[in-house]
Amino acid sequence: MTLSVENIRSSLSDGLLSFPVTDFDQHNNFNADSFRKRIEAFIEHKVSAVFVAGGTGEFFSLSLDEYQQLVTIAVETVGGRVPVIASAGRSIPDAIAFAKVAEQAGCDGILLMPPYLTECPREGVVEYARQVINSTPLQVIYYNRANGVLLAEDVKQLAADCPNLIALKDGVGNIASLNDTIKTVGDRLVYIGGVPTAEIFAEAYLSIGVNTYSSAVFNFMPEMANRFYTALRSGDQQTVTDIIRSFFIPFCRLRDRKAGYGVSLIKAGATLQGITAGDVRAPLTMPTLEEIDKLKAIIDANS
Repeated sequence: MTLSVENIRSSLSDGLLSFPVTDFDQHNNFNADSFRKRIEAFIEHKVSAVFVAGGTGEFFSLSLDEYQQLVTIAVETVGGRVPVIASAGRSIPDAIAFAKVAEQAGCDGILLMPPYLTECPREGVVEYARQVINSTPLQVIYYNRANGVLLAEDVKQLAADCPNLIALKDGVGNIASLNDTIKTVGDRLVYIGGVPTAEIFAEAYLSIGVNTYSSAVFNFMPEMANRFYTALRSGDQQTVTDIIRSFFIPFCRLRDRKAGYGVSLIKAGATLQGITAGDVRAPLTMPTLEEIDKLKAIIDANS
């Protein structure tokens, strides 16, 4: 049984949001047992919602069968303690099919990914989103990123056309544009920070009323991620500054060495912390040994 809309909105509005990686074994197949343990560990660290099969969870590389296993395990493991949000995307028929599987598994909502095209006109993206959102009874979060970026008036129109659109996740980091959307659309939607390594934008997000964000580093530094979020929300500027300087700035410099490292380094970090989820699937690549050593030094300096 899914949670109420009020409960879902409340969870998305306040508290740290977790985006677990998807566990693969040594043969790069989905590892259900390891994934189940990962979800339970996330819940034990007091996250406010669990987003499975997201960007960090390599949604783009999962089969529909793997996705079905994954969302079913997530719902069973969480057991209604917090909302479970699963991704949908690719083509319209694909996105509708993924959303249907998530609904049948008992997920509380959908994170709608950008359409799979090299480039799209905004009016086409709005229509893509409208068709997918209106196909499901689940609550939907629109991921404003990549070739699916919408402007304030687009989001306002989509919110008017789709009653079950409840949130916008920002994946761009254009604070001026996001502020425009927030002031134009207002509290009709919940707003979530969602750029890669969103903590680096957390102060700017908070200044315009975005109270929470997706944390990928939670996968291997959960205590630090929680400490940072608590300090941010309580106004402990010194702790926020110290963690950004010692962890997030060097981590982001390492992340920016290669496309896709926003996911690959998370999996490498999990392995370094003894909670391995296997390697990423192509077209992503794992970091080099030298880069893993640099990541270990960053982790050790903040543990």
